[in-house]
Amino acid sequence: MTPAGPTPAWRVGLLFGSFNPVHTGHLILAEYFATRTDLDEVWLVVSPQSPFKVEAELLPETQRLALLELAVADNSRLRAEAIELSLPRPSYTITTLDALRNRHPSHEFVLLMGADNLAGLPHWWAADRLLRELDLYVYPRPGTVLPALAAYPRARMLPAPLLDISATFIRQSIRAGQSIRYLVPAAVEQEILGQGLYQI
Repeated sequence: MTPAGPTPAWRVGLLFGSFNPVHTGHLILAEYFATRTDLDEVWLVVSPQSPFKVEAELLPETQRLALLELAVADNSRLRAEAIELSLPRPSYTITTLDALRNRHPSHEFVLLMGADNLAGLPHWWAADRLLRELDLYVYPRPGTVLPALAAYPRARMLPAPLLDISATFIRQSIRAGQSIRYLVPAAVEQEILGQGLYQI
């Protein structure tokens, strides 16, 4: 009898964001990576505060997480991940990665990012470790010139579909009393309007 080989690692893509709020564009992107690559799941990681961005309109993290959980509740391949909410602030990707590896030692994590983020990656905290330890799945960004991938041997460019939807546009629409139907999942729309979120 031939001995069984090693069990393949569970490959999980990490899509970071403030998700303020989560919208259809985020979900299409996550679904693409979860179903059209070698990834088993995609975890949408809620960031409490980006080191590169201070967001005056940032909804409290627990509410953003709750909206994200509503958005992915019916999709077994997508998960709302709250680990950064319990880590020191501001949060850094490498710190999150180390914490996730400690919690899920059998998982192999892949970083999902836009071409614009790839261009700025050398300036991230502990960028040398990220480039050495992680596969990077990169999606296009309109108007962004992709950096030379030769500098990122573990980067893979993928033609993920993008919708020109921004969380800023959604928040502005809410404040103006305009429809956000189809811009966000129906459950998220119901919660936002029912709780009066983003009205100020």
